[in-house]
Amino acid sequence: MARTNPSSPPEGPPWDLPIGEAPLAFVDLEMTGLDAERDRVVEVCIERWVGGACVGSLESLVSPGERVGGAAHVHGLGAAELAGAPPFSQLAERIVALLDGAVFIAHAASWDLQFLAAELARLGRPFEVPHYLDTLVLSRRAFAFPSHSLNALCKQFALGSGAAHRAGDDVRVLRGVFERCVGALAPVSVRDLWEVRVAARLARAAIVSRCEAAVEFGGPVVVTYRPARKPPQPLTMVLTEVRADLDPPKVLGYLLPGRGRRELRADRILKVESPPSELEPC
Repeated sequence: MARTNPSSPPEGPPWDLPIGEAPLAFVDLEMTGLDAERDRVVEVCIERWVGGACVGSLESLVSPGERVGGAAHVHGLGAAELAGAPPFSQLAERIVALLDGAVFIAHAASWDLQFLAAELARLGRPFEVPHYLDTLVLSRRAFAFPSHSLNALCKQFALGSGAAHRAGDDVRVLRGVFERCVGALAPVSVRDLWEVRVAARLARAAIVSRCEAAVEFGGPVVVTYRPARKPPQPLTMVLTEVRADLDPPKVLGYLLPGRGRRELRADRILKVESPPSELEPC
């Protein structure tokens, strides 16, 4: 049987909702350095979205106390810029409220989570987000770009020329990157998107189900396949078998029009769709 992740998100909302119905919290922080135990947050931006609407947001500078000035060469936030900014303690309630019940989304998300946990721990508030979406992981699976940094993706997708390493601008780029990843991966739910893993050899359950349905259908489908170190390839195929007993599962079929045999790793299939002719009305 195909492997499953024993620590998958709990059943029900928000993880089993379609992307357009789930509350999504897009997060970016700027910090004085890279050590969550010593360094402090100097800027935060959180935007909570449901569908195409922003239902809550927070964007603020944050006073880091004695650590002021660290990493100012990166984000430009030194003592002068942070003078009069509120401490994290004054923002904590709003931050927790915006994240409550939402899917946490960030780029290289573990960094933001570590710093949020450290800041809240200083206030005596336990904080844990065991399941989240990382646009760095999603981008690496969906696209064959030379770099997947947020700044590189901003240029790749022409998402504007905002101030790099400022929380508000980075969140707006983050949302654009997320939208493009969703377009490339065509998830049926938030959980389906969470199951995207780079180098983990885990096939998305929804992809395996789609392939099995295509085998029963017996007609042509378009499989978007992403080989290692290569861009995605749309393949028009007839699928003949899904070997879910293999790890990772394998999908067998033949190409059209040449009928060349292909064997695909299911964890590298991005989406399975009907060909355009199948979508046209009779």
